[in-house]
Amino acid sequence: FEEADLEGKTSLYTMIDRDEDGNLIAIPYHEYFAEEVQKASDLMKEAAELAENEELKNYLNLRADALLTDDYYASDIAWMDMKTNQIDLIAGPIENYEDQLFAYKTAHEAYVLIKDMEWSERLSKYAELLPELQKGLPVADEYKAETPGTDSQLAAFDVVYYAGDCNAGSKTIAVNLPNDEKVQLEKGTRRSQLKNAMRAKFDKILVPIADLLIEESQRGYITFDAFFANTMFHEVAHGLGIKNTINDKGTVREALKEFSSALEEGKADVLGLYMITKLHEQGEVEGDLKEYYTTFMASIFRSVRFGASSAHGKANMIRFNFFQEMGAFSKNAETGLYSINFDKMNEAMNALSEKILMLQGDGDYEGVKALVDEKAMIGEELKMDLYKLSQAGIPVDIVFEQGVEVLGL
Repeated sequence: FEEADLEGKTSLYTMIDRDEDGNLIAIPYHEYFAEEVQKASDLMKEAAELAENEELKNYLNLRADALLTDDYYASDIAWMDMKTNQIDLIAGPIENYEDQLFAYKTAHEAYVLIKDMEWSERLSKYAELLPELQKGLPVADEYKAETPGTDSQLAAFDVVYYAGDCNAGSKTIAVNLPNDEKVQLEKGTRRSQLKNAMRAKFDKILVPIADLLIEESQRGYITFDAFFANTMFHEVAHGLGIKNTINDKGTVREALKEFSSALEEGKADVLGLYMITKLHEQGEVEGDLKEYYTTFMASIFRSVRFGASSAHGKANMIRFNFFQEMGAFSKNAETGLYSINFDKMNEAMNALSEKILMLQGDGDYEGVKALVDEKAMIGEELKMDLYKLSQAGIPVDIVFEQGVEVLGL
């Protein structure tokens, strides 16, 4: 693959196949999936005719066209400019988690979302704080030289339909899009919090896990508001740091190849907690900081049950093992319960933030590979804890009952 002189081979929107002579060829998605994308495009055009909101109507028409060309720039911009709509549709080949070779190829998916206008209004102020937070990152200036897009948005939604990639494997509870670095630098991103899916995971999974694994004296710190904020600031933190290496190795994604997604998710996890800490100091985030730290820790047990092979899974394990080595949490040998050392967790958070931001900025492929090889694994003791959760019948994830039949249509 690396030696092939093939136009479009690293594109997010091409399938790599072989021709009749056995040579590698790159086929654009809109040709490879011609029948499927034509149907989706036609349906989006129908939806556009029904749309009463002009911003939504414009976006749906542009997105429908984009599915037939694989040029998503104009529709991404229109999506970012769309702010007064109450119905939202995210659709197209978007995330690259399925490509575990080079993280080049994206998979098609769709979400149908209903915007919570009141919650979204409350969240909007945090996006404005991004440039200031970027300046304060615990790393040398060259690793935070880029300015995050100031048009970044935060919004809360109830999700009513998942299809394709987002409905395969672990179910998404927040989305940070578009992924296009050009759009991100020009417009920022929208961080969409899917709060009904989040609430279900909190009530049915996270709270029961905390009851089994967290020291009783700290369980009171497990709150939905902290879970919501940790998830939200994870998405916000994708906008921090830099998208391009500081030593002419191209974009971070290109330089780090198959490890780019795992490291980016690890960055978002730890910088999300960093942001909460800083905003709490400034009085912009309410509640006890211990709630955010304890809920963050308990949530690692929830997330790691998805395994350590995905980008998020690798990020979870790197963070778990790094934090454990720095004494951010410890396990009582007699009770088998975990407790958090809040001061050391703060130190571990800053240390891991610096390490990840430097690896990204340097485009240090070998350094990231070493970090993944050393820390992205589930140890024997943790395996036993996860087994305990399974034995207790705590579900790994939620499953959606959805579609026209459920709606009675």
